[in-house]
Amino acid sequence: MSKLIQALLSGMFFTFILDFFVILGVKLNYIELYDIHVYYNILFADHQNLFLFLFFTVIIGYLIIYANTKTALIVVGSLFVLSFSTLIPPIGKAVGEMMLMKKDVTLKTDKFSYHGNIYYDGRKTITFYDNELKKVIILNKNKIQGQY
Repeated sequence: MSKLIQALLSGMFFTFILDFFVILGVKLNYIELYDIHVYYNILFADHQNLFLFLFFTVIIGYLIIYANTKTALIVVGSLFVLSFSTLIPPIGKAVGEMMLMKKDVTLKTDKFSYHGNIYYDGRKTITFYDNELKKVIILNKNKIQGQY
């Protein structure tokens, strides 16, 4: 096996592990905090950025195969510490808010207008906190008019 293929496969493996722990921290400290009903697999699949994944695959693969051991250990170790840090509740919640929450949004249906925050925009539903009702509501995406 050539070193290039080894670098790409190693980079994919380590990047996948990093992504796993970032999304796990978001699931535990954001999704479960707001009682959003979504499976981990759907959350993981729907919130992958292919360009970031490929970027980190190439960088980490290069470091592991071609760079010296000390540099690779420091960089990859730092990335692991950063990804594991989402398991700490305040950090996981903050990362989840950055990834998933949309603040001060107005949604309109045929009968009602809602103003508040989108906690999670799923495949079929939107988990939404309405500021006037002071509670979380689940809205069907098919019934919402316009862009949000």
